[in-house]
Amino acid sequence: MHRLLTIMKKEIRHILRDPLTLALIIALPAALLILLGYGITGESKGITLAVVDLSKSDASRAYIDRFTASGDFRLIQSIQNERDLKLKIDLDEVDVGIIIPENFGRNLSGNQPSRVMILVDGSTNPSDASTAQLKLSSISDMASQELLFDQITTSGMATKISFPIETTVQTLYNPTGNMRYYMIPGLIPIILQVQTVLLAALSIVREREQGTMEQLIVTPIKPWELMLGKIIPYLFVCSINLVVMLWMGDLMFGVKVQGSLWELFWLSVIFTLGSLGMGVLISNISKSQMQAVYISVFIVIIPAVILTGLMFSRENMPVFTYWYSELLPVTHYLEITRGIIVRGVNAATLLHTSTLPLIGLSIAYFLASVISFKKHI
Repeated sequence: MHRLLTIMKKEIRHILRDPLTLALIIALPAALLILLGYGITGESKGITLAVVDLSKSDASRAYIDRFTASGDFRLIQSIQNERDLKLKIDLDEVDVGIIIPENFGRNLSGNQPSRVMILVDGSTNPSDASTAQLKLSSISDMASQELLFDQITTSGMATKISFPIETTVQTLYNPTGNMRYYMIPGLIPIILQVQTVLLAALSIVREREQGTMEQLIVTPIKPWELMLGKIIPYLFVCSINLVVMLWMGDLMFGVKVQGSLWELFWLSVIFTLGSLGMGVLISNISKSQMQAVYISVFIVIIPAVILTGLMFSRENMPVFTYWYSELLPVTHYLEITRGIIVRGVNAATLLHTSTLPLIGLSIAYFLASVISFKKHI
């Protein structure tokens, strides 16, 4: 225990020796959470809309109002003809264009169908384009259904018609569809993963480059004591960052922890230990700080952002990609944070799917860091 405390004191002195770096280590995760939390919303709001209204009737104006009333579409201008509308789309000035024919109002008043052309810029993000198409179709279909119902009511047939199936849809946990309830619990694990891996990955290799590793090797300290001694100070720092990010998530975005904060904290400690062990493992096999950074970025950090389910569903990934993400502790920790923060579940509910894999991987990476350091002695 004395040897372990000695290594911890040495590492703490190294951290405190550079107050600016310590301030950045604590402040940057919270700043990054705010930046990404506001920047990566995933919501398609305020889609720019231009209209060619050749009808200029009350019916056409009411039809256009349906698209702007939801806030999803923002009417920026009315255009005189289809050629100018396509030019605006080519110049990336509008995302969606609606062309209403001249006979639109007359056809509707005469109970005749009228064809409306909607143009969507497909050169943008395919997900955004698909979302825009879905919203456009839904709004237009609702307008058609209301007009059809009015026609049936006018003809006196409404009392004879009833829908055979009545469907009630209830959205649990996030009924308003606020994307931040999905992104904030996902960003916290990613930010912690980046910080823990990089901090730990540079620890051992820094000692080697500065020539102080030989002094540690000749001391009667065991590999696990050295690993814990270097990891625990960073564990405290990352725990502070976790508390700050949870507080910022509540204060800035209104994302409260619905489940047990105590369970979330201890599972976060286990994840942090595993990630720090992964970073130390990378540090042990690297010959320089540049190698450590490259290995951390390309083997852990980039896959953690893309493959863990932060932005893309893992169920649709190829087998190799899916199982590679299974070997990353952050994949399981991300499911835990979303489960506890948003759904309010406990660790036992996620025992087999996330909790046990997280604990097993964290222990495995820590043991691997100890064994790999032992080979260097």
